[in-house]
Amino acid sequence: MNLASLRQEYMRAGLSESDADRDPMRQFERWFEDALRAKLPLPNAMTLATVSRDGAPAARVVLLKGVEHGGFVFYTNYRSRKAREIGERAQACLVFLWSDLERQVRITGRVEKVGAADSDAYFVTRPAGARLSAWASEQSEKVASRTVLEQAMAEVKARYGDSPPRPPHWGGYRVTPTEIEFWQGRADRLHDRLLYTRDAAAWKIERLAP
Repeated sequence: MNLASLRQEYMRAGLSESDADRDPMRQFERWFEDALRAKLPLPNAMTLATVSRDGAPAARVVLLKGVEHGGFVFYTNYRSRKAREIGERAQACLVFLWSDLERQVRITGRVEKVGAADSDAYFVTRPAGARLSAWASEQSEKVASRTVLEQAMAEVKARYGDSPPRPPHWGGYRVTPTEIEFWQGRADRLHDRLLYTRDAAAWKIERLAP
């Protein structure tokens, strides 16, 4: 396996300061619409990176479920590793990779829980199996076997049927950005990188070297 020979030339598009929206949230929505039109698989998949109290990093892929109130929303178990680390350090980094469009978006910001009403409203839209597993699975904890999980699922289904309420330990988080970087692949590795950072109530745009 020769990984060193794996290469790709980036030729699809560019990103200039004059073309970029002054508001990074609107720029994100523009690029997200492009990803939807391109029919990319799971365009809302994003890597979520957190750090423990001791400074140990961890990353996993979660799904974006809303862009609202100036932030990016996802849902999870509040007892999971990611939730524990957010509780210790309420900051995170999100990365979207849309490789077919030769684009990445990196978002760094503060994390807070969304309101219970928002979590309730989203929870009822999930398929019944996903709502039941929110009760059955002690996310991030060690489990003896898959049989244990399946037994827990059966017990939850017997208790709630297909209408489980939202567990109190399950809900949403909102990442409110302090900076957002848009990366567009270009020829000869001279990629376009525009970094938006908060400057009082406005956003400042700067170009980064690739």
